[in-house]
Amino acid sequence: MSRRFYIFALVASFLALVVVVVGAYVRLSDAGLSCPDWPGCYQKLLAPTTEQQVDHANRLYPDRPVETHKAWKEMIHRYLAGTLGLLILGLAIAAWRNRFDPTQRVALPLFLLGLVGFQAALGMWTVTLLVQPAIVTLHLLGGMAVLALVWWLALRQRQARRPTEKIWYSPAFKLWALIGLCLLVLQIILGGWTSTNYAGFYCSDFPTCQGQWWPTMDFREAFTFWQPLGENYEGGRLAPEAAVAVHVIHRIGAVVVLIVLSALGIRAGLSRGTPALRSAGWIVVMLVLLQVALGIATAMDGIPLALAVAHNAVAALLLLAVVTLNHLLHPTGYPLQGATRL
Repeated sequence: MSRRFYIFALVASFLALVVVVVGAYVRLSDAGLSCPDWPGCYQKLLAPTTEQQVDHANRLYPDRPVETHKAWKEMIHRYLAGTLGLLILGLAIAAWRNRFDPTQRVALPLFLLGLVGFQAALGMWTVTLLVQPAIVTLHLLGGMAVLALVWWLALRQRQARRPTEKIWYSPAFKLWALIGLCLLVLQIILGGWTSTNYAGFYCSDFPTCQGQWWPTMDFREAFTFWQPLGENYEGGRLAPEAAVAVHVIHRIGAVVVLIVLSALGIRAGLSRGTPALRSAGWIVVMLVLLQVALGIATAMDGIPLALAVAHNAVAALLLLAVVTLNHLLHPTGYPLQGATRL
């Protein structure tokens, strides 16, 4: 059972990554409201395709005329997310049935099942609340959380089956790895807030913004979490000064994350730890440099869709790499006695 569970957890991790990337593509191509209802599309399980279906859908929602190509993007994302939900349901059921096996993780699969349910609700509210920035950002964060946790589940389940070398890493090293993970999560939230408020368009130069190191900014409006209901937030509604503030804070966060994760990755890469730890460290360094380069190129090139989606995809991969690094620094089931100290 444990081997099959591990394989299914790996499959769920891959599918979660696909769902996150496709979700970014849907959001960035302005297809988030292409199906004005939920969970179907114009009250159907499939997006309208034929002329008769399109005419019927347009009569149902005259204020939201059908754009078939965008509707299919949204529905494909929903099908993928639904498949992922079923996979996680299967993992939760298998974990509960095998709960007396000491190598079986139980609490995390059950928590993931609840998280996926909440994520589905956020997906519904994203549509019904007309891409309210707070809901869209939480939906993005929820997707990243599912991805990170199902990957963590796979890693821990594998370690339970195949214990790794006994190494004790210094508490400071472990603490900085956790700090790096928290900073990355915060930066992902800032990135989501920047994207959902369409603030990426307001600084097209680098390293300055609008030709200034510190342009006029409105931080109060920029980080007002909840906006009035009933308004459509496609295209963004922040004042220019507020949108600039969001963008600049995201840039500052990127610098902090770049410094911390690069130092952490180099430290791991040059350590006397396991080959897996050293590899994870260099992967973190490579991905954080690539992510910063993509962020700069995306802003300076006017947010082209391909670069923007790649920026989201690399953020997800970087999250997985930092989660892996933390996993490797916290091997389970070993006493400290006789362990190699790093």
